[in-house]
Amino acid sequence: MDWLERMNHALDYIEGHLDDEIDYAKIAQAACSSEYHFSRMFSSISGISLSEYIRRRRLTAAAFEIQKTDIRIIDAAIKYGYESSDSFARAFQKVHGIKPSEARNKGVKLKAFPRISFQISIKGDVEMEYRIENIDFELRIIGKSEPVKTNRAFKVIPSLWNGAKKDGFMQRLIDMSWENPKCKLEGLLGVCGKEAAITDEVFDYFMGVRYAGQDPSDMDTLVIPPSTWAVFPNVVEAWKRLYSEWIPTSGYELANLPCIECYYGPKHKPRHELWVPVVPK
Repeated sequence: MDWLERMNHALDYIEGHLDDEIDYAKIAQAACSSEYHFSRMFSSISGISLSEYIRRRRLTAAAFEIQKTDIRIIDAAIKYGYESSDSFARAFQKVHGIKPSEARNKGVKLKAFPRISFQISIKGDVEMEYRIENIDFELRIIGKSEPVKTNRAFKVIPSLWNGAKKDGFMQRLIDMSWENPKCKLEGLLGVCGKEAAITDEVFDYFMGVRYAGQDPSDMDTLVIPPSTWAVFPNVVEAWKRLYSEWIPTSGYELANLPCIECYYGPKHKPRHELWVPVVPK
């Protein structure tokens, strides 16, 4: 089963459970992926978080049923995953612009969010540079984490670094950065999530550096085990093309570890890289 087929199997599971409990682990299982990486793949490719997609599909299905049947509003609310008619009404009005009861009126306008279908887009006109790095020791990183909404990551993360620069935290990291490199993963590091804390909507973005000294009392420590990495120049471009172009044809699967954004000094080329944990298929 190829990557494209696995992703569409995951969508089949969602469609089959819009009026039932949706198990996020089973969605990822249908795609032969972990919950951590499936939510990232989905939001990166589709431009919408997984939970928001499910919410829109459920409210679309609910609108169709309310229009076509005499189902009670409270029953529709429970059927499509809401604990009360009030919470359902608020969500319904936010999407459709009207109350659920008004959906039965003739000529009323509603919004339908169709099912997503993943398809191959033949590109190949722009190559993707990458290299494979094997790190055979633990990576010990110190710093601090901030919560980031997945669908706003490209806007929020630069603002986090700008804030770190203004309040002096970035300079502290630079002053503490690794002096005798053991590998090429040096510079300011943005670690995208911790497996235990990742959700489909929010992840922890850890800003830090590799460090061998005494742990500062006001910083946290993150340890990543020995692993293999696919490394891409240009963080933003790499994120955009990673899941839709490189992963499906690479012969690698994503490892169950966070990705790392590495930002180098002003004279370094490239200026930044995306480190992606991988294992051979």
